[in-house]
Amino acid sequence: MAYVVTDGCIRCKYMDCVSVCPVDCFYAGENMLVINPDECIDCGVCEPECPAEAILPDTDPRAAEWVALNADYAAKWPNIAEKGEAPADADEWKGKEGKLALLDPAPATH
Repeated sequence: MAYVVTDGCIRCKYMDCVSVCPVDCFYAGENMLVINPDECIDCGVCEPECPAEAILPDTDPRAAEWVALNADYAAKWPNIAEKGEAPADADEWKGKEGKLALLDPAPATH
């Protein structure tokens, strides 16, 4: 079992979750984070830290479509072990649904 990041993170990318992860299993794209399911130890400390409520256990039915996406992008994006700056307009995107079409597949450059 592991946790996954859902579309709630897209364009928000607060990164509070990164600072509490004991195994550094977060990977960064330009406008979203993902969790490497092979590295996640299912401790759950990241879930309550996410201001966008974008992290779910992979056993949650709402997480089903995100398991493969997290695994795929974790293999392509750089690992992130420290909290960075959230986008300036993150609060404007918080809570908006259906953001998958806004996912930037590029790896983070900052």
